[in-house]
Amino acid sequence: MYSVDIYSRVRRACLKDGMSAREAARYFNKDRKTITKMLNHELPPGYRRSKAPIRPTLDGYVGVIDEILRADKALIKKQRHTAKRIFERLRDEHGYAGSLTTVTYYVREQKRRTKEVFVPLAHRSGHAQVDFGETLGVIGGVESKIHFYVMSLPHSDAVFVKGYPAETTEAFCDGHVSAFAFFGGIPQSILYDNTKIAVARILGDRTRIRTRRFTELQSHYLFDDKFGRPARGNDKGNVEGMVGYTRRNFMVPAPRYDSFDDLNAYLEQRCLERQGDQLRGHNQTIGERLMSDLDALMGLPVAEYEACDHLPRRIGDQPNAGQMVAAEIADRLRRPSRIGNPEIGVRLQDDGLPRPAKIPYLRHARVEGLHPAHGFRLPRPIRSIGVGRRLACNLHACRAVVIAVGNDLPRQPLGHIAVGVIA
Repeated sequence: MYSVDIYSRVRRACLKDGMSAREAARYFNKDRKTITKMLNHELPPGYRRSKAPIRPTLDGYVGVIDEILRADKALIKKQRHTAKRIFERLRDEHGYAGSLTTVTYYVREQKRRTKEVFVPLAHRSGHAQVDFGETLGVIGGVESKIHFYVMSLPHSDAVFVKGYPAETTEAFCDGHVSAFAFFGGIPQSILYDNTKIAVARILGDRTRIRTRRFTELQSHYLFDDKFGRPARGNDKGNVEGMVGYTRRNFMVPAPRYDSFDDLNAYLEQRCLERQGDQLRGHNQTIGERLMSDLDALMGLPVAEYEACDHLPRRIGDQPNAGQMVAAEIADRLRRPSRIGNPEIGVRLQDDGLPRPAKIPYLRHARVEGLHPAHGFRLPRPIRSIGVGRRLACNLHACRAVVIAVGNDLPRQPLGHIAVGVIA
């Protein structure tokens, strides 16, 4: 076999300097077939079989072995055939007269060729991955499950984490809004799993039908979406790893805070501190590599997306409009309560007026004394909402109160009201 050096000299002379193959054969004192082979291969190809080797003892049973290996893929790993068991079945059921070693070599080669292979990925800057994780913690003195939202930028390995009492649509949307604000921009594309929050249905050709709320979020921020294959966590391996990393390093021992606001302030600080770390295989810190990610991010819109579910209702025209709104609130809270005092977001908007970037009318209201075991019933007739008025509904042993907050609420007929559970 000729060395790489002679290959390089022959290829340079013919392909770069213009020497013909005949002239190169004379100059290098090689056969013309050898020169042609060197021009067709960048490196010495080594010995290559012109056809597969003949196995007179085993060839008649190759089809049986391949069928056994194909059927094994549908079974759990602990119940699949070993090479020894395949040999025994060939011998007992099909009269195979060869050796165990021959069968073992063939089975090993077939398994090696069909094994799934993973290669390191090179991520472009300005793209993100999103996932949720779970852990236990103590919030407000009550042990509860914490669902934490994770957005990672695989190019720089920067991460943003925020905790929520439940993995809801509102938490999903609010996580995006908070992550975009944390990084100061919007990724060009975001990779997800097939969560029901974003994907309503997967068609036969793997086309995703997006949910209405996810479509609204995407339309507001204009990022591209990508989805991994079902049950293939390695398709978004970076954020999967970040979920485990942040759980082990940010939330061990179990976090104990008075509120989720305190927990999220701590998580954000840990995300910032981590940007000073230098990971193995890199000569720059996460923060230094983050600069190229930030340069590739899209700019933020003027107004933030409102991360709550909107239930349009009109008030003022109907005498029992307040009762209808209270019934909607009670219905929204019929779900199992995740924390002791969930908050209700209420937004008022006047008819015919342009919607401002931030609506200062009614910030939010608190529902007091709720508990998962409490039942609900329709409220009694209540007057329409006005400045400083209270909208209350009787809930067995509880009382839900929506209080108008803010002195800048205009004293004029009110228009549309939207109600949504934030936490």
